[in-house]
Amino acid sequence: MHRRRATAQQVAGWLSLGETVGRIGSDRCLYLRNIVVTTTASVSASAALGALAANLRWTWHRPTRDLLETIPGSAGHPSLALHELGELDPAHMHDLVASRENEIMDLYAELQTVVSSADHDQIAYFSPEFGIAAEVAQYSGGLGILAGDHLKSASDLGVPLFGIGLLYRQGFFRQHITNGAQGERYETIEPADIGAFDTGMTISVPIAGVDCFVRVWKQMVGATPLFLLDTDVDENPPALRSITDRLYSGDRRHRLDQELILGVGGVRALRALGYNPSVFHLNEGHACFLLLELLAEHVEAGADIDTAVAAVRAQTLFTTHTPVPAGIDRFERSLAGPELSPWAERLGIELDTLLDWAWLPTDAASKPFNTAALAFELCGRANGVSQLHASVSRDLFRSLERAGSLEGITNGVHARTWVDPDIQAMYDDVLGAGWENSDTEAWQNVVSLDWHAFDEVRSVGRKRLVELVDTSTGTELDPDKCVIGFARRFATYKRAALLLKDPHGLAAAFDAGAQFVFAGKAHPADDDGKAVLVELASFAESRDARGQLVIVADYDIAVAQTMYGGCDVWLNNPIRPREASGTSGEKAALNGALNCSIEDGWWADFVIDGIGWSIPTSDATDADARDMAEAKAMNKMIAEQVVPLFGTADWWAMVQRMLLHLGPLVTAGRMVGEYESRYYRPIRGA
Repeated sequence: MHRRRATAQQVAGWLSLGETVGRIGSDRCLYLRNIVVTTTASVSASAALGALAANLRWTWHRPTRDLLETIPGSAGHPSLALHELGELDPAHMHDLVASRENEIMDLYAELQTVVSSADHDQIAYFSPEFGIAAEVAQYSGGLGILAGDHLKSASDLGVPLFGIGLLYRQGFFRQHITNGAQGERYETIEPADIGAFDTGMTISVPIAGVDCFVRVWKQMVGATPLFLLDTDVDENPPALRSITDRLYSGDRRHRLDQELILGVGGVRALRALGYNPSVFHLNEGHACFLLLELLAEHVEAGADIDTAVAAVRAQTLFTTHTPVPAGIDRFERSLAGPELSPWAERLGIELDTLLDWAWLPTDAASKPFNTAALAFELCGRANGVSQLHASVSRDLFRSLERAGSLEGITNGVHARTWVDPDIQAMYDDVLGAGWENSDTEAWQNVVSLDWHAFDEVRSVGRKRLVELVDTSTGTELDPDKCVIGFARRFATYKRAALLLKDPHGLAAAFDAGAQFVFAGKAHPADDDGKAVLVELASFAESRDARGQLVIVADYDIAVAQTMYGGCDVWLNNPIRPREASGTSGEKAALNGALNCSIEDGWWADFVIDGIGWSIPTSDATDADARDMAEAKAMNKMIAEQVVPLFGTADWWAMVQRMLLHLGPLVTAGRMVGEYESRYYRPIRGA
């Protein structure tokens, strides 16, 4: 077969179609510069197919994904569809669209309706990472996954929101585990490969006294636009081109420069593109520099500094995700000062005055620039990501008067992304419309689910996980026995290896039939986290593991989805109260898995008796004594309560109670709805 690479014009056209179906404002035409359509009648089936591949709605819209997975050369990966369409010769393209033209045009018309109903000029959501799909490697962990789910649910609910982030040319690392140790590799990413098209807009941000040029890319996530900023521009010297090379890499200056590009560059990009949002939402403190840029805009428009501060507070929301000081970015004044001096000059204030907005009295000795402190000082509203986390954060930032009003919105997950497709189909048939967005009445229909059919679907998911484990580790698990999953970042406070502290209790759990599947990455610079991975991996390879505890390498969204659909129990054992929210247990729950967890984060907010197991926490002040006590309690619970119940009528009764209670609570539809009603609308005056 003759193959040819898609031309830049072709891909740009498809990407533009993916964004503009049904709606385009005349003020946007200057930068889109590509194909603009308003009706399906004016679009060929081949162009419509390209538009479906270009919009990342396929990451959660199963009919579109199923279509794209059949494109020759895509090997079942929809992200390759954009490439492969361009490599088909005209005859093969004609045959492909002719055989499925009605399906293509129906899906295109549906996408057109979704996008045409949206208005995205009002809420700007800033985040350093967005986890949209495994194939779109622009995320590292929970913060990015939460941000991706936020965009998807905003699209589903018609919330007038758009995202702003960075385009990382090497993304986050791919993981391999060799002799128990983590290894990392990075892969170069082309924007078109992740559904990003060039808006034609370039802005600049001063970095250490030099203008850094920033290209603005755009993805469409259903109806929600996501703008990504990229410093890999020919006009930049190598040091500036590499600012957006990798996610969370490099030294402190590299991190500071990335955050300046995100915050300042994000505001400047939106202005250049003609956007004037009424709400700026900071997903963590990484985007805090947007506040200085907004202040400078007001001052340069004639406002005094106090009026400018009031105006910025009136349109900003800060969401904090960390319950510990170590999770907050701090920059030495000697590093931050020179970088921020242009904003002090624009504001007409002393540099020390600006820097003093961003330090905690607890850091009085060196007075570092604290991104969370700046966000609390200049944002009008703030929230934590669970009720317990909000309480912990109020105490953590108690020296900041403005942090005292911090409230909690418990994180949720995007159900259409994380629920196994076969389980989704059952929910659609039995629960009806709205279950994915927390419709309480829909979830009441859980009592009508056929539990034998549900058990069969869960068994298929478990077998898929067993196959993944076999492929990844060479270990064959028993597909008929209870599988307990643990998958998250290997930070020390999450205590992935806690169960190893009680070898006798773990042996009893193995005797009962427990099988454990672990997955997760440690940050490349986190030696302590890597040590936990080595400890667990070494045990997994030992005889003591009995082939009943394994680690799956290269944890990403795809691995997580397989685990959620295949695990029967989800394990979570952080040091309380250091898990701000966590969402992995919510995803597992929506798939019918029961939680066995420390009462922290979301579980502390939503747990009730009879829907899973809460691991008792120890009052011991000594860390080793605490860990030992909690490990013994956890392993005993697994051996004597969890595994013996598996597969019984009482097990399925518990699953039913869990879905009735948690189903309406744990979705991102509920979460985004809360943000809209409690924050977005009041700020907009809607």
